[in-house]
Amino acid sequence: MKIKKYLPLIIFVLGLLAMVVLIFGVLRGRKEAEPADEDMVAEIPFEKRPFVSLVPSEDGHWLKMAIDMIKVDAVTLDYELLYQTDAGITQGVPGTAKIEVGAKIERDLLLGSESSGKFRYDEGVEEGTLTLRFRDGGGKLVGKLSTQFRLLSDIDEVEYGQFKFMIDGDYEGFIVVMETFGLPKEFQRPITSGPFGVFGSDSSLAGDVEIEGSAYFWDGTDWVSVSKTSSAGVFIGSSE
Repeated sequence: MKIKKYLPLIIFVLGLLAMVVLIFGVLRGRKEAEPADEDMVAEIPFEKRPFVSLVPSEDGHWLKMAIDMIKVDAVTLDYELLYQTDAGITQGVPGTAKIEVGAKIERDLLLGSESSGKFRYDEGVEEGTLTLRFRDGGGKLVGKLSTQFRLLSDIDEVEYGQFKFMIDGDYEGFIVVMETFGLPKEFQRPITSGPFGVFGSDSSLAGDVEIEGSAYFWDGTDWVSVSKTSSAGVFIGSSE
């Protein structure tokens, strides 16, 4: 008789436990599925990759990110800049923007933190990664790009993989060297290396270029064959 009396309560408790287990299982499944979905996302073809640059400020505390020539059919773009301080601490600058084909996005990314108008700058930043994630209207990941960048100062030579840039004279500003994912304008010949971007806090950054294949430089209007350049910018190597 006692069991029959408490039977509704027992059924309620068991139903509640079953619901909690079900919700936990669904959430856990989603959490476990996210990395797999990201790993399995289709590679963005080279011709559809945006042209991306990181230009350092004069004091090296800010990076102006520009994402241009967007061709990926997506609704939102998540960007994440990760870097390490001289204390070995990893810091991040995340953000999200609505996009459409042909759009351009510009953001000033602080290498530090800001609170009530007061800025704290991270010291010793020398390298990091920039990751872009493109998502459709439902939030599903449809494409991902990631590259390393280096933030340099008071140097006379820049190296990044197969690319080398020997600086003329004494350059005391800051330099970012990185892959730019895509191109500012289509290149008609086969590309053997790059595109590599050299972006300085002072645009008058001259130097000699070494790259796999014949070196080409984007002068703001067209691609020109170079072995030496009088300004920072984007370089590619071609087999022709």
